[in-house]
Amino acid sequence: MPFQPLLKILALTASLAVVPMLASAQAYPARAIKIIVPAPPGGAIDTIARVVGDKLAASMGQPVVVDNRPGASNNLGTDLLAKSPPDGYTIGIVGGSHNINKFLFKNLGWDPEKSFEPIVYTHVVPLVFAINPQVPAKTLPELVAWMKANPDKAKVATSGRGSAQEMAAEMFRMASRADMLLVPYKGSSAAHPDLLGGRTALYIDTISAILPQVKAGNVRAVAVSTLKRSSALPEVPTADEQGLKGYDANTNGGFLAPAGTPRPIVAKLNAEINAALKLPEVRAKLEAAGIEVQGGTPQDYAALIRSDLAKWGKVVKEANIEPE
Repeated sequence: MPFQPLLKILALTASLAVVPMLASAQAYPARAIKIIVPAPPGGAIDTIARVVGDKLAASMGQPVVVDNRPGASNNLGTDLLAKSPPDGYTIGIVGGSHNINKFLFKNLGWDPEKSFEPIVYTHVVPLVFAINPQVPAKTLPELVAWMKANPDKAKVATSGRGSAQEMAAEMFRMASRADMLLVPYKGSSAAHPDLLGGRTALYIDTISAILPQVKAGNVRAVAVSTLKRSSALPEVPTADEQGLKGYDANTNGGFLAPAGTPRPIVAKLNAEINAALKLPEVRAKLEAAGIEVQGGTPQDYAALIRSDLAKWGKVVKEANIEPE
């Protein structure tokens, strides 16, 4: 067969293959959309899923159902998302552990990059260095000095294996070179009583979880973990400002779809979620919970995932944490 006719046939075949995908995207959504949240109700990603989900239901004309699937360090729900049909009717929202768990578990069954299509980067939740008021420190350098002078009292609560709180504590240990004992709990609600009671000295917790305790005066905020100050606690300086140069830990995340979800559907979801994130009432609700609203393209979110994987892989290696 002559070369030019062959090229025309190939081009026609390719264009015909695209037609069903475009038709599917134009008809989408034709039924309810499910958002998998691999965490319990009440946390940052659950809040975002519900606030944004309500707006999607209105703008897309179909019900949006939030399905909480907590367990196994957020791996249970994430695994379910990875194995869901790539048709746009099951999507998910993930937090900081999504880019950490790859280095902590040997047999995840999914890959943070290969198993998903990034939709949109939705949020950053800064962490707060919250100390029991009995600790005689008003700044981060004073806290480090106290911990070095009192290693037997330098107990740091974490939210357990794979949590952003654990990784932030490991980064703090390496940056400060202070001797400290990390004490794991099953989430913020389990860790708070011991922090308030003085059985632990420090908890580097998400601002959304610890903010009520800070405002009530039950704990003292001495630093935030991001390079930029938090809009919810603008008076509290960053760790970087206080001498831990380059210290940047947070829990961030966004919406994902199973790998293979058609690009036109991903693009539609990206546009709809970005529009929801720009609404003043959405921003107000999320920012009141200490959530810094983001947004952008699927490519922006893919770049963030790659960057986080490099950062947390280095932390896990330097901390000599063995995967399970």
